Order: sequence, then C-alpha cells, then structure tokens
Amino acid sequence: MTDLRSPLHDEHVALGAALTAFAGWQMPLRYTSDLAEHTAVRTAAGLFDLSHMGEIEVAGPDAGAFLDRALVGDLSGLRRLGARYTMIVQPDGGVIDDLVVYRTGDTAYLVVANASNHDVVLAELRERAGGTGLDVQVEDRSAATALVAVQGPRALAVVEALDGLTADPAGPADVTPATLRYYACLPMRFDDAPVLVARTGYTGEDGFEFFVAADRAPALWRALLAAGAEHGLVPAGLSARDSLRLEAGMPLYGNELDRTTTPHDAGLGRVVRLDKVDADGAPMHFVGRDALAARAVSAPARVLVGLQGLGRRAARHGYDVLASTAPDAPVVGTVTSGAPSPTLGYPVAMAYVTPEMSAEGAELAVDVRGRREPVRVVPLPFYRRPR
Repeated sequence: MTDLRSPLHDEHVALGAALTAFAGWQMPLRYTSDLAEHTAVRTAAGLFDLSHMGEIEVAGPDAGAFLDRALVGDLSGLRRLGARYTMIVQPDGGVIDDLVVYRTGDTAYLVVANASNHDVVLAELRERAGGTGLDVQVEDRSAATALVAVQGPRALAVVEALDGLTADPAGPADVTPATLRYYACLPMRFDDAPVLVARTGYTGEDGFEFFVAADRAPALWRALLAAGAEHGLVPAGLSARDSLRLEAGMPLYGNELDRTTTPHDAGLGRVVRLDKVDADGAPMHFVGRDALAARAVSAPARVLVGLQGLGRRAARHGYDVLASTAPDAPVVGTVTSGAPSPTLGYPVAMAYVTPEMSAEGAELAVDVRGRREPVRVVPLPFYRRPR
C-alpha cells in the first residue's frame, strides 16, 4: 500500500520534489540534489517532513508504570517535558522498534514509532496494556498529527525568526527554544494553535521537531521556509536524511535493528534498564527482561562497527565484509548501511562483524559487486557536530 499522503503533500509537489514510496507513504526523496540538501543541513539548516512517523499517546494514572513494563527503558523516571530514546522488544529480546518517548504531562506520554512499524507498535502496546489492571489508555494520534523538523547549526535562528510562534501559558515560563535542553520538549502556540516543540532529531545536528495538528501543517511549513530564507534553510528529503544519520552513526530500523537483533548487539545496551524496580523495590519484570539480562553478560556473536572506505567505491546494505582483500579471505560480516560521506569525503558504512574482527584499526574488505574494496574499522559516529 503506497497511497498514504502527508498533510504536506501539495507543498512538496509545488516545490518540485521527487516523491518515493516509503513505508506505505508518498514522501519527498529530494527537492534539488542529495548533496545540496545534505550540505545545507551540515552548514545551515534543512526542513524535513516527518509526518509518516507514528504518534501514539499513552495516558492515565498508571501510564509510566505501564511503559516501564512494556518498554526496555525507565519511563516513569523521565522528567516532565523530557524525552528518552528507548525500544520495544520481543520476549526473546529482539527489537520490534526503536522509539522516542516524550513525557508531555504528569500522566501522559507521546510514543513516536518508525513509520514502517507504526501498526505493530500500536498493536503491541494495546496488547500489553490489556489484562494488567493498570489504569492506562493507548490512543493512536498519527492521522491527526503532522511532524516537521528543522535541523542544522542555524536551526535555532530559524525557529526564533518563525512568525506566529509564541509561548503557551500552560508551559514553563522560564523555558524558550533557546534554553530548551537536548531531548526535551516545550508546549508552544503557532498562530494560536497548540504545537509541541522538541529539541530532538536524526541528523547529528542541533534541531527542533514540531508536532502540530495535520490541518495546521501547511501554514507551519510555509512559515518555516520564510523564516529560514535568510539563514540558508532548504527543504530536504529522505535521501539526505539517510546520509546524515549514517554519518552520525544512528541506527535505522530494518538495517542495524530488527527482530533478530538485541539492543546489546547494536551497541545500545545502555538503553536497557535492568535496574528498574517496582513499588516494593523488587526487580521489575518487563517484556524481554530475562533474555536481555542473559545477553548483557554473554559474549557477543557479532559487533556493530564503523567502516571507513579506503577506496572510492561505497559499500551498501547487504554487502559481505571480508577478513582482507586476499582472494581466499573468508566472510566475517555484513554491511547494514553504507554510502559516500559528503561531509568527510570518503565512503562510510556500518556493519556487523565477528568480535575478533571488530578492533579499531582492523584492515578488512567489502565485496562491492565482485571487487574487494579495502576498509578500516573506525569508531562510531563518523561525524560529530562542532560544539
């Protein structure tokens, strides 16, 4: 099914975007060129339509306690208007989806799921809420919600220039976009309608995400383009978003994460809170806890690493990683994501390899359409924004 359209579909068409089918949606792949859009986000700012993402509200007196049991993280301990990266897993620890959860009120949370996993995450949360005796409601807000992101070193300047953005009387009086912490959110008003502004993103740059009613999205989009004109803001598509997140070493579901992968496999064991306790101080059971507790103390079968290409040809998803460029070198892993890095000027990739091949500086190879291209194991992320 590829007939879902963003509330901003007509805006993209008017801007001449090349559209592509993605997770059942028609979304902009690019507007001008992948390189121009990528570079704009690294040097100025880019405007992204993320309305294909899933927004699920979890609310009620026991919402925090429920999420502690349904997800791997500690959500009841999340501060009000804070955000947390977390995951929902199967009983065997395999990742169903990686999520960002915002605590929008004392008893209300917003769970943001990947577009491709929206339906399964919604179904899992509803199933896990059933029969618990907890006072919690799980409601899908995706169709009514648009999500727009401004990313880049000039993101704050764009937001501060946005005409129509004002403080919400219900929000904290001492917080503005400029003082909003990373991984936090702020209720505001745009043209006197509610908008939730979050300082989060998926590019490795500073940035803000706007959760707004779907029918208000076109006006917000146009206002952001106008506000960003003098700051170098350009609309950016999915292609630039992917190359930006790869440089920043951020996982993509379906590439670095899937149901055969645990958080620990992906180097993200830190998001698993095995120290969660219930009201009586006893270890809290959550879905996947036993499997993840065992995985946390076991030797890994594979390790996610960064690979720097030493030639000009880029590794791509699914390519074999080899122990060396020798003709008889064995396969030691698989590339999960790879592309030329516009910022760094050489190819980069992420790959799962055997532990003995994962040491920083190890010289390996990737089979790129029959040619053994040399690569070197390097730390992730490949790129960190200047502070």
